[in-house]
Amino acid sequence: MSRLPKPPEGSWTEHYPELGTAPVSYEDSISPEFYELEREAIFRRAWLNVGRVEQLPRKGSYFTKEVRVARTSVVVVRDGGGGVRAFFNVCRHRGNKLVWDEFPGEETSGFCRQFTCKYHGWRYGLDGALNFVQQEGEFFDLDKEDFGLVPVHCEVWAGFIFVNLAREPEQSLHDFLGPMVTALDGYPFDKMTERFYYRAEVGANWKLYMDAFQEFYHAPVLHAKQTPAKFSTAAQQSGFEAPHYQLDGPHRLVSTSGIVAWELASDMRKPMEDITRSGLFGPWDGPELGEMPPGLNPAGCDPWGLDSFQLWPNFVILIWSGGWYLTYQYWPTSYNTHTFEGNLYFVPARNARERVAHEMAAVTFKEYGLQDGNTLEATQMSLESRAVTHFPLNDQEILCRHLHKVAADWVEDYKKNHTEV
Repeated sequence: MSRLPKPPEGSWTEHYPELGTAPVSYEDSISPEFYELEREAIFRRAWLNVGRVEQLPRKGSYFTKEVRVARTSVVVVRDGGGGVRAFFNVCRHRGNKLVWDEFPGEETSGFCRQFTCKYHGWRYGLDGALNFVQQEGEFFDLDKEDFGLVPVHCEVWAGFIFVNLAREPEQSLHDFLGPMVTALDGYPFDKMTERFYYRAEVGANWKLYMDAFQEFYHAPVLHAKQTPAKFSTAAQQSGFEAPHYQLDGPHRLVSTSGIVAWELASDMRKPMEDITRSGLFGPWDGPELGEMPPGLNPAGCDPWGLDSFQLWPNFVILIWSGGWYLTYQYWPTSYNTHTFEGNLYFVPARNARERVAHEMAAVTFKEYGLQDGNTLEATQMSLESRAVTHFPLNDQEILCRHLHKVAADWVEDYKKNHTEV
């Protein structure tokens, strides 16, 4: 794999002059008015990842996704022909939520041959067609063909299921993702079906948490207590700078060099890492996955560590050199709260040792996520004081600068196109 020459110091941001280098305002993260604009300008226009095809293993499999920022719920289903469809989760009779269990605000999943409304028993096929109406003769000129479920635009890329809530998407999913993301075509996502999932309600704006995982400048300081003292000291002394940052439309990428965990001195590893042969960098004994797609490790690092693809608006795919990957999602619930979801994916364990190694990696990442979340709630509180309104970002924080600019650009574009004449 060819190496990319590292640009001169401080030049990453300068490669994208439209970003500028001035201090950045975080008003977009503390303004209720800006959040209300984001609902329509961003989350009803962009393609949103809602899951993976493995969640729909057979015909009739379904799951729901609550997209509270867009004030809607979506049901995603494997139809009778084996395709993936999505519908607004609304019965066409009186507007009751169609698919839910005991609590209508909670997500659910399962298998069915048709969807039946809990309120009056209207039934819909897996293709969304209205199949049955209780006491149909009581209605006035009712044509069932006119009252099927309302479809949501749904497309699949590399096994990831995306929906677009707009009446007509501005781009196809492939065009929206662009060449930097679709250069991952061929990565064996489909082989990594062992999943660990966690979620948290975070008292901070969704963009602030995205910022936390798109720069590593904080890692040697914030996460120092997660590693042995000798390793933490060495990390803080050396600092961190990734060898490659890249922007493509609204999406971002940071690629890093790696550490061979088992080659570290024993006093720079935790005893539990030696026992489980796993930790922050994932299982030490990764699977053989064959040739990787051209979109990975663009800097040609040896050893390579990870690539973090930040897909606009709220989805992250983080691929590790050890043969596993994770995803992050940030679902806004208000201007200063959001739901964070994390998924870790592995090739299914073949024995108890491999399973324990996977669990060790999952627990480690959860602890790091808790540290980030705790800090971000403190950030939110301080920003809302407005005692300081602009903040300097260094060259390693180029992705943070880009995220906030894209949010502002989408909101401005929406306002321009929806101004009453």
